[in-house]
Amino acid sequence: MKKLPYILAALLFAGLTDAQAQTTPAAKPMAGHMQKGKMSKDCCMMKDGKMMMMKGGKMMPMTADMTMADGTTCMTDGTCKMKDGTTMKMKDGQCMMMSGKMESMDEMKKSGMMKDGKMGKMKM
Repeated sequence: MKKLPYILAALLFAGLTDAQAQTTPAAKPMAGHMQKGKMSKDCCMMKDGKMMMMKGGKMMPMTADMTMADGTTCMTDGTCKMKDGTTMKMKDGQCMMMSGKMESMDEMKKSGMMKDGKMGKMKM
């Protein structure tokens, strides 16, 4: 009988630790989503006839095809194939956001993603 409180305490402790192990971890922020209260600037764009990608505020040449969140695929030649199968060729100044939404530089300036005609530290 003296061991009964110890056994009950051990079972209670084992039950509590098992319940804590089953809780879900905190969600991590995803690329292309809200970061620090502002929309991420990640996108691919046509600039001076070349496909460029903006990732983490840095612009670099696009070296591989990119698939956006809605299933749209942007290719290095500037062709974008939508999920429904339609294709379009991007023109200078057009940007495909990671969500799959197409925007122009003017729209990005209005939305506040670009400041003073610049995207990050890169002049457009």
